[in-house]
Amino acid sequence: MSQWFEDENFWDRLYPFMFPEQNFAVAADEVDAILALAGVEEGRVLDLACGPGRHATALGKRGFRVTGVDLSYALLQKARARARAAQVEIEWVQQDMRRFVRPETFDLAISIFTSFGYFDDRRDDLKVLQNLHHSLRKGAVLVMDMMGKECLANGFLPTTSEELADGRLRVERREIVEDWTRVRNQWTIIEKGEAATFGFETTIYSGQELKDRLYEVGFGDVRLSGSLHGSAYGVDARRLVAIARK
Repeated sequence: MSQWFEDENFWDRLYPFMFPEQNFAVAADEVDAILALAGVEEGRVLDLACGPGRHATALGKRGFRVTGVDLSYALLQKARARARAAQVEIEWVQQDMRRFVRPETFDLAISIFTSFGYFDDRRDDLKVLQNLHHSLRKGAVLVMDMMGKECLANGFLPTTSEELADGRLRVERREIVEDWTRVRNQWTIIEKGEAATFGFETTIYSGQELKDRLYEVGFGDVRLSGSLHGSAYGVDARRLVAIARK
C-alpha cells in the first residue's frame, strides 16, 4: 500500500499552499543563514527532499555543486525548470531518502522545511540519518530544519485556514497522536465549490530526541537553534534547527 508522500496528486494539489512564491523569494536569505550556521563556503551540497528546488537553486547560484534528491517526479520537474531559468547546473535525483547514499561525497547536507519524519517506522528515520552521515566527508556539516515538538506544543492550533488570492481555500486540522510522537494532519482544499481532502502523518521530535538520534548515527558535535538565523532553542523558538558535524 502506497504512502501519502508517494502520491503525486498530493503534491500537485497542495503545491500552491506549500510552496507559494514568497517562499522562493526568501530562499536566498535562508541559504545565506544556512551557510553561516554551517560555516561552509564552497564544495558539494546535498539537498535531501529538495522539493521544487528553491534552496538547491539558490546554492547553485552561489557556485556550489548541488545534488537535489526527491521522490516526487512532479516536484523535480518544477525544480529543473527553476534551475534552467536561473541558468545553474544541478544534479537532480529521483529516489527515496531511505535509499540514497553516496559515501564521503558532500561538504554540506541540508534537510529543510520539515522534510524529515515521514515514515511510520522510526527505524526508517534512523536510516535516513545514517545515510546522511555516510554521505558526508569528515568534518562536513548537516543542517536540519523542522517543526520541533516544543514549538508545536507552544502554539498548537487544532484548526487553521488559508485563502489564496485566486479564491482557493485550505482548511487544516491537526491532531497529536501516539503519545506526542506523531501529528496527524488533514488538509481540505476547496476550489470552485468542490472539496478534496488529503491526510498525512509525520513524526515530531523534541530537540533532545533529535540530538540523541544524530549522536547515535555517529555525528560528533550537534548544536540546536530556534531558527535558521541562529537564535536560541528556547521558549520563543519557532523552528527546530540542528547543526551536526561529522
